[in-house]
Amino acid sequence: MTDLTPRLPPHAASTIAQFLRAHAGGPETTGVVVALSGGIDSAVTARLARDALGAERVLGLLLPDRGYPAALLAETEGYARSLGLPARTVPIDAVVAAFRASLPELTDRVALGNLAARARMTVLYAVARDRRALVAGTGNKSELLLGYFTKYGDGGVDLLPLGDLYKTQERALAAELGLPAAIRERAPTAGFWEGQTDEAELGFSYEDGDRILHGLEELRTEAEIAEATGAPPAIVRAVAERVARNRHKRRLPPIPKIGLRTVGLDWRD
Repeated sequence: MTDLTPRLPPHAASTIAQFLRAHAGGPETTGVVVALSGGIDSAVTARLARDALGAERVLGLLLPDRGYPAALLAETEGYARSLGLPARTVPIDAVVAAFRASLPELTDRVALGNLAARARMTVLYAVARDRRALVAGTGNKSELLLGYFTKYGDGGVDLLPLGDLYKTQERALAAELGLPAAIRERAPTAGFWEGQTDEAELGFSYEDGDRILHGLEELRTEAEIAEATGAPPAIVRAVAERVARNRHKRRLPPIPKIGLRTVGLDWRD
């Protein structure tokens, strides 16, 4: 049976460091702002940015809402201190409450979670502009392909250092970097509601999902992926359909072709 488990390339950390220095290490910017959530994605991103740019060029921004656990907030603030990062905590309760007061008909918990994610993005960019810094996103390849992020929320960033690493590769990198076990072993969650986890909402584990995604990356057929991974064909089909269904999140908004060169079509920077 072919093993489709994505392996962490030995050059991953050094490549990301070069990437960060190229985009955020010059005099045109003061560095990056990273939203610290307490999860592995933001912890790895902050650590790599610190190593590549220096602590003085990385601001950790904590953006808790009213449901954010106090113990996790304290742990995350401690993690920032352990990296030597300047950090700032900006509660978003008032921002979210203002939106909800203006839109009382919103009751769907995913819509409300997206609202909070977009409020965080707004604060991140306000702080980044004030510092003349870039927003370093924390999304990984699994989330990008599956569309497991909020459009113009946590997907609204300037850089995606982890964007070509699957979640399982990122976990291997976290272990390689020696991140605290509490962070590495915490169940991934978007924090949209109490008890919510990525894998429960997706309907499969990242280990299974990443093997399927890796097979799709290698242009294998769904039947080949099912045989190689042992995953039920229905799960393989569901992952493939989710990747296709969420392609709009990975693209610029569509533009009708009118001029000589059109942004996103034949005018690419």
